[in-house]
Amino acid sequence: MVWDWDYTLREVLPKLLGVLHVTIGATVAGFLLALVLGLIFALVRRSKNRILAGLAGGAVEFIRLTPLLVQLYFIYFVMPEIGLTLSAFAAGALGLGIHYAAYVSEVYRAGIESVSKGQWEAATALNFSKRQMWQSIILPQAIRPIVPVLGNYLIVMFKETPYLSAIGLMEMVGAAKEIGAETFRYMEPMTLVGIFFLILSYAASLLVKRAERKMDLNRLGERTKSAPEG
Repeated sequence: MVWDWDYTLREVLPKLLGVLHVTIGATVAGFLLALVLGLIFALVRRSKNRILAGLAGGAVEFIRLTPLLVQLYFIYFVMPEIGLTLSAFAAGALGLGIHYAAYVSEVYRAGIESVSKGQWEAATALNFSKRQMWQSIILPQAIRPIVPVLGNYLIVMFKETPYLSAIGLMEMVGAAKEIGAETFRYMEPMTLVGIFFLILSYAASLLVKRAERKMDLNRLGERTKSAPEG
């Protein structure tokens, strides 16, 4: 089969560009949800209330040990039977967010545990409230070293969006399969999808590196300000 540029530019490219925003939007929405929900899971698992900590730990393990596809089916097809109906986009973003929140929570937990004991003691000695301690001391130090790992999960989420076609959300891979089924030419649409994912993943990695450098620069600035003069 010879590559057909006319077919690629006239039929394939416009259709893929038309659903590109779905892939990006679902990934970004899911990632933001994973960041927030993952932090909640991590904090609740550290609770002194054993029941809450146990429930959070059980939820995380259950989510991690069940396939993303099953969770998407449950959210989109089963939840309407109990009165909660979501659009395919909302269900897809929710499914991605909940699934990866379980993994992100473990990353947060590792970051929190990496904060030295002296920092916790210093916050207590300065009579910080719990909110001040977490907001000003613990979380800033816990998040800096885990930014690369969080970035890796963002890239993985981009590559997991093809699962969303299973619940009727037309993203890039689903659109490519549809084009191929109509024309019996899969080389051009699938190749373009691979290129798009490569570009998106590379762009995401650059954003993560930029965020990492910015945090390092902010940290250097804080150290410079706190350094004694003389």
